Amino acid sequence: MVHRARARRRTLGIVLIWIIAILWSFPLLYMLLTSFKGEADVLPPSLWIHHPTLENYAAVLRQEFVRYFLNSAVVSLSTVAACLAFGVPVAYVVVFGKLKNSDNLFFWFLTATLFPPVAVIVPVFLLFRFAGLLDTLGGLILIYSGFNIPIVIWMTRSFLLDVPREILESADIDGSSRLRSFLFVVLPLARQGIVSTGLLVFIFVWNEFFFSINLTYVSAAPVPVYMASFMTQEGLFWAKLCAISTLVVLPPMVLGWLAQRSLVKGLTMGAVKG
Repeated sequence: MVHRARARRRTLGIVLIWIIAILWSFPLLYMLLTSFKGEADVLPPSLWIHHPTLENYAAVLRQEFVRYFLNSAVVSLSTVAACLAFGVPVAYVVVFGKLKNSDNLFFWFLTATLFPPVAVIVPVFLLFRFAGLLDTLGGLILIYSGFNIPIVIWMTRSFLLDVPREILESADIDGSSRLRSFLFVVLPLARQGIVSTGLLVFIFVWNEFFFSINLTYVSAAPVPVYMASFMTQEGLFWAKLCAISTLVVLPPMVLGWLAQRSLVKGLTMGAVKG
């Protein structure tokens, strides 16, 4: 009887997980199905595809899309590299350094993430125009790095708190310098957390729309700006929007699938210590 009860609970849990997974992935499935419909078949909403077509993908996969896609890739990867290069060492100093009031410093970094982008867009726009950074990849990388470095410091700090101090003390006894200990002791131990942090920053930057639509025009515009071009005065081209949205969500999904093991381990590393 006990084994049967356990088997029933396990079966019920599996069914519940599948139901949650289907509900969670339903918008993505509906978006994928709609991308193969003609504009006239989008409304009323339906899961059935009466006349499958690839004309939506042919319409969005133009030379312009390649340029926008490359802009998003360059900005996202460069921002991740910059955020990790600056944020991880700062988190290391906050956790293992001998700074006074390091907790106050950490919370000061954290409060920088509370500013809504709309509150700073006017001074940022004026500064970018004065510095000649409007519609440049460097300008987007700069603003995205400024907003995401505090997130990297916040997340990496929780991962570094799980690194035993005894290991660093042993490295000091062996004559290792602080830089060597950071590169060859701390980073390998916190690798899973750093990978998950970088992936989250990539997703944030890849999906960001507000700054990209206000600070770029043509040359440095990323994919979200290209998606907005299908929202015209004549109406919304839903099928084409679903087609380009399907293409846009593929890179984060592929990266998440490739790094799923590191992502799960990284996100659970700081679950005990905060």
